[in-house]
Amino acid sequence: IQYGLQAGSALLILAIGGFLARSAGQYTHRSLTKIEMEVPIRLLLVRIVKGIIFLFTLLVVLQQFGIQIFPLIAGLGVAGVGIGLALQGVFLNLFAGLSIIFTKPFRVGEFIDILGEHGEVQAIDIFTTKLLHLDRSIVVIPNRKIIGEILHNYGKIRQLDLMVGVAYATDLTQALASVRKIVADNPRILQDPAPIIGIALLGDSSINISIKPWVTILDYVPAQAELYQTIVEEFRAADIQIPFPQREIRMLKAE
Repeated sequence: IQYGLQAGSALLILAIGGFLARSAGQYTHRSLTKIEMEVPIRLLLVRIVKGIIFLFTLLVVLQQFGIQIFPLIAGLGVAGVGIGLALQGVFLNLFAGLSIIFTKPFRVGEFIDILGEHGEVQAIDIFTTKLLHLDRSIVVIPNRKIIGEILHNYGKIRQLDLMVGVAYATDLTQALASVRKIVADNPRILQDPAPIIGIALLGDSSINISIKPWVTILDYVPAQAELYQTIVEEFRAADIQIPFPQREIRMLKAE
C-alpha cells in the first residue's frame, strides 16, 4: 500500500509538473512573440523554462521515493564539468549565437561579407549562421567564427559598379543621356536611392562612364548583365563607339 501511494503521488506530481511546464512554455512563447523576439532565442527560452520545471518536478518525485537528491546533484555537477569541457566548442557557438541575435549586427535577408565569405543571410540559428551564395550554394558559418571579426553588411540592396568607355570624339551629352535612359527603363533598377552616372576617368583610349545604380540582392547579377547588353545595343544603334585599347608606335629612321 505504501509503495502504491508513493507511485500514485509521483504520477500526480508528474502530471501537475507537465501541465505547469506546458502552461509556462505557452505563456513564455506568447510574451516573447508580442515583443517580436527572434525565433531561435524564443524557442530556446521556451525550452529552458519547460526544462527547469520538468527538472524540479523530477527532483520532487525522487524525494517522494526517499532518494537523497543532494548527493545526486553533486555527482551530476562533477559529470557536468567533464561534459562542459568536451562540449566547449558547442557552448562557444551557443553564446556567440545569442550575442548575434541580441545585438543584431545583421538580419535575415541582408547581404554580408565576413571571413572571406559573402552572401545573403538565410538563417541565424543558435549555433550557426547560413549564407546563400550568388551561385545559390549555402555557406554554413559557426557563430563563434563571426564574433570579433570585421563584418561588411550591405543591407538588403547593393550598388552595381559598372564602367563603359566611349571614344574621345563622342558627344558626351548624348552618351550620358542614353545611359540614364537605359538605367531608368530597367525594371530591376531602384530609383531610390538615385543611380549615380557620370564621367569617371579619362583613359588612354576612351572616356570612361561610371554607372552605379542600386538593386535588390536577388537582382544583382541579372541587372548587371542586362545593363551591359542594353548599353552595347543602344550605343551601336546610336553610332556611339566603344573603342578598343589602342597604342601608337612610331618607327624612327636611323641617321
